This record gives sequence, C-alpha cells and structure tokens, in this order.
Amino acid sequence: MEKFKVKKVQSSKRKNAVLDLARVVYNAAEDTKAVNPVVIDLRKKTSYADYLLICSGTSDRQVQAIADNIEEAVKKKFKRRSIGLEGYQQGTWVLLDFGDVVCHIFLDEARDFYQLENLWHDAKRVRF
Repeated sequence: MEKFKVKKVQSSKRKNAVLDLARVVYNAAEDTKAVNPVVIDLRKKTSYADYLLICSGTSDRQVQAIADNIEEAVKKKFKRRSIGLEGYQQGTWVLLDFGDVVCHIFLDEARDFYQLENLWHDAKRVRF
C-alpha cells in the first residue's frame, strides 16, 4: 500500500490575511509604546501559529494597555476577538491568542527572565 504525504497548502489570500493580522497586532503594540516589539515567523517551525509577537511594557498597567489596544485594533479591523486571554489581571505576562497570531506581552523583568526570543532564535524575524 502506497502512502501519500499530506502537504499544508495556504492560499495567497489567507497568507496575506494572516500577515495583515500580524501587522495590525504589531502596530497596535507600537502605538502603546511597547518596548522592543518583535514578530517571529513560525510557519516553518510549528503548527500552532504562523506568527508570534513578543513585546514588553515598563509597568503592569502598560502591559494591560498594550493588550487592550491590540484587542481593540483586531476587533476594529477584522471584526474578531482573541480566542484566548491569559495573565491579564496580574499584568506580568499577558498571552493573547488570535489563532494564527499569538501575542506575548511581558513586564520587562519577566521578558528578561523567560527570554522567549531565544526559543525561536533560528526563526525569521518579520519587519514592518
């Protein structure tokens, strides 16, 4: 019996929509003065998301404000909300999950401690 390989095929329209989502998330983080926002292309690295945003804030209130602004920008542009939100009340590390794009918003000290960027050191960085 012959085995067939199943290849994940994305239409160019879907690719563009996901990249647009990543861009909106990045711009919303920058608009709220996020510290060192980085978008990482995970398409060839993992199946759980296409892009990952990592950024930080200097206070728990700023971390929450960044998360709020990202949530609002995505709602306004794409008429959708995150499918997951974790850590908002503490404001140390907020995770926003939009399916194809996942956002990690850290307090500066938490970002330095966890160093998520190092987990994906070999993944391509996206520049907007």
